[in-house]
Amino acid sequence: MINITSYVIGKMISYFGNDIKRINHALKVYGFCKSIGGIEKLNEYDMLILELAAILHDIGIKESERKYNSSAGDYQEIEGPPIAKELLKGLNLDENIIERICFLIGNHHSYNKIDKTDLQILIESDFLVNAYEDNIKKAAIKFMKDKYFKTPAGRRFLDTIYTNQ
Repeated sequence: MINITSYVIGKMISYFGNDIKRINHALKVYGFCKSIGGIEKLNEYDMLILELAAILHDIGIKESERKYNSSAGDYQEIEGPPIAKELLKGLNLDENIIERICFLIGNHHSYNKIDKTDLQILIESDFLVNAYEDNIKKAAIKFMKDKYFKTPAGRRFLDTIYTNQ
């Protein structure tokens, strides 16, 4: 039996094709989500949702660029869920799992919509990666930590990587 997360990683890679930047970004966010989720002791059900959402969190970016000529987060949140739903079709996942994955993808740039630990971890993980990839300044990192980072593991990773230099 194939591992669902491995299968979805393969689907994501096929979808992005030779866009190595987007593939690497998704894999890094997935790695942080898996680590933070494990440290924060998410149950197996929530971990599956978090891991699949992490792999697919930016899946709407190509369509956003095509439709709106922009990779802005709000466009990704609109375009990502339908693409994710299509990629997850045929995996025999419970509809509640697919809906939650789509909710996470559709809100991973909406910090005011954090309703559960899974979305919190996805947002923290995406920021941990974006801080490096976008060369975010220390003042902005400190602001994000103080305002939005809630999990002890996410805060510890942020401190270790960015603020204890």
